Amino acid sequence: MRIHIGSDHAGFALKESVRAHLEEAGHDVTDVGAYSEDSVDYPLVAEEVGRAVAGGAADMGVLVCGTGLGMAIAANKVDGVRAVQVNTAEFAEMSRRHNDANVVTLAGRSISDDTAFAIVDAFLTTPFEGGRHQRRVDQISALEDSGPKA
Repeated sequence: MRIHIGSDHAGFALKESVRAHLEEAGHDVTDVGAYSEDSVDYPLVAEEVGRAVAGGAADMGVLVCGTGLGMAIAANKVDGVRAVQVNTAEFAEMSRRHNDANVVTLAGRSISDDTAFAIVDAFLTTPFEGGRHQRRVDQISALEDSGPKA
């Protein structure tokens, strides 16, 4: 699977561990930074990963910051991205089954490497169920095109 991964400075250490885990599992991983613990602006990283996923250069995205929250907010601004911040493998699985999420964000300051590995493994191996969930994903996508409402 083609995966784009990125982090800010707060998520750098966990990103490095997750990147190595994904590469060991045989995935084609593109690391868009950060490349150290020097301060970087997470929206720029989230945008790069989001555009790769939405544009088809990547099958899935993984983002890491201190909480995973800012990365999810920023990535979700890219049309076609359905980013979710999860702290358990069960939530990662449900985000794929029911929401067809395509970017997962992780909390670099509060989850262990092993928890992160379980999350990304569940995220990458769980299929979207479609069916009644497809209608809802289509409704979410339609929001991207609807513009502001008065």
